[in-house]
Amino acid sequence: MLNELKTFIAVCRHGSFAAAGERIGLTQSAVSSQIKRLEESLGFALFDRTGRSATLNAAGQATLARAEEIQALYARLADLPGESGAAQGLLRVGAIASAQPTLLARALAALRAAHPQLRVHVTPGVSMGLLDALDAGQVDAALIIRPPFGMPPELTWQALAQEAFVLLAPAGTKGRDWRALLQGHPFLRYERSSFGGRMVERFLHREGLAVRDAVEVDEIAALIHLVALGVGVALVPLVEAHLPLPAGVRVVPLGEKTFYREIGLLQRRPRASPPAVALLAECLRQAAVPAPGTQRAGRKARA
Repeated sequence: MLNELKTFIAVCRHGSFAAAGERIGLTQSAVSSQIKRLEESLGFALFDRTGRSATLNAAGQATLARAEEIQALYARLADLPGESGAAQGLLRVGAIASAQPTLLARALAALRAAHPQLRVHVTPGVSMGLLDALDAGQVDAALIIRPPFGMPPELTWQALAQEAFVLLAPAGTKGRDWRALLQGHPFLRYERSSFGGRMVERFLHREGLAVRDAVEVDEIAALIHLVALGVGVALVPLVEAHLPLPAGVRVVPLGEKTFYREIGLLQRRPRASPPAVALLAECLRQAAVPAPGTQRAGRKARA
């Protein structure tokens, strides 16, 4: 029944049989068949069906919590502690590129030193994709930018660091007026579908700034190097992984208008997470040492 339970959880998370099927690679009829088998095995209905729609009923809600516990227990079979009490098995971590060589690397070094039998697989990706991977059970935790929307109640957020956005301009440009620089030079845009790019878009709208778009790209490193080559100016967070900046780039602070992106660990509730996730979370907390332009999350942001 493990496959049926996995399908049931997917339906609950994604809201419909069709959406669940798309996420886990099954046809809608296959999802329907698995749910029917599960209901027959349990002896009661999990959904109230009206026409072509199905709504989780009270019995289904109670079953969902237990199904998540069963799935988590199954995932923990390989995580039994070794003779020394150290964790072992496989921990699957999703992480944005800018956090991998710094915050995550420090945390994994500490984690492996304490638990050498624990294997870790890091899945790269953008924040939205990694959030989806966590939701689909493809990773155990995700180190991402805080989503600009509410998160499902079954997920928990651990804030780790805040990174200040600044204006980057070619070294040859003059002046410290960031508004004039933004409007007087081609704009290199942080890709709008990313969480960070949405923050930039909201900032421009809030400040009533019209920019001349030149290049739009998701990689912060690419934006930095485009600035160094004199292509234009860019609003980007000061990320530890990209410091020090190239010689051809100068930083123009936004003063009292400074805004921040928050980096943190997204995971399921403890009852639905492998024990190794808690170990990783503690190592990340200890590894979150503020770098220039960053600060520990939770401290009051300074303009």
